[in-house]
Amino acid sequence: MIKKITFMGLFALLMTGCESVDENTILFDEVSADKVVKLANDDNSPTCSVLLKLAYATEQNGHKASVINETIQKRLLNMHDLTMKQAIDSFANNYTESYRQNFQPLYNQDRLDSTKRSWYEYHYVITSQTQKGGKGTTAYIATIDYYEGGAHGVNLQETILFDNITGKELTLNDIFVEGYETALTPILLQSLEEKVGVGSLGELKNKGYLLKMKIFPSKNFILNDETITFIYNPREIASYDKGSIELTVALSALKKILKKEYQQ
Repeated sequence: MIKKITFMGLFALLMTGCESVDENTILFDEVSADKVVKLANDDNSPTCSVLLKLAYATEQNGHKASVINETIQKRLLNMHDLTMKQAIDSFANNYTESYRQNFQPLYNQDRLDSTKRSWYEYHYVITSQTQKGGKGTTAYIATIDYYEGGAHGVNLQETILFDNITGKELTLNDIFVEGYETALTPILLQSLEEKVGVGSLGELKNKGYLLKMKIFPSKNFILNDETITFIYNPREIASYDKGSIELTVALSALKKILKKEYQQ
């Protein structure tokens, strides 16, 4: 399971009074934006709310701070070349403005039908945390929750693995050798079978897993010293009611496909 560990490096820096930063650590702080807009000018109007609470690398990290923050902006907000505060404010403004432009005309037609009001209650929330990873890495974990009409909202996780020294995002291609998918896929399938408590693909399907999809190495992962955890969002490898799924595999079982620097 993911353990929440946030901003401990920054706390330690403040406690010691040091001005320099260990190159093997990344210091984070948090920036937030909170905006609510009404769809119409009446007391019972539906609203759109945006709440963003994002960790960002502080200036004490030097050049790698800009590398890290640019990656976070692109992955979570589709923004670039802004400060983190500018990015979250721009996202909140753009999202709420688009909501009003797109749905105000429709709501004007439906406002007398109270059964349709809930269709227009939108929200978009992103929160984040950081976690010490293995092999000189830091995991950035964002939880995204939004509702944009329909039967239910969407809740998912996005992870970004950062190299502590360079601030570069590490992908599966950085950790595994070329062609790793061939060997990793059956290992993940076995891990899923063990997690669900079944012994075959057919039994998995009977329980709502891998119905219309195949297992794959998720791009959302956390690397630890002895294990790697793959995180699957709802509907990626199972029916919606199964929620998110985590599969943890020992690195010792992956030695043949790990690059040398990530082997135990």
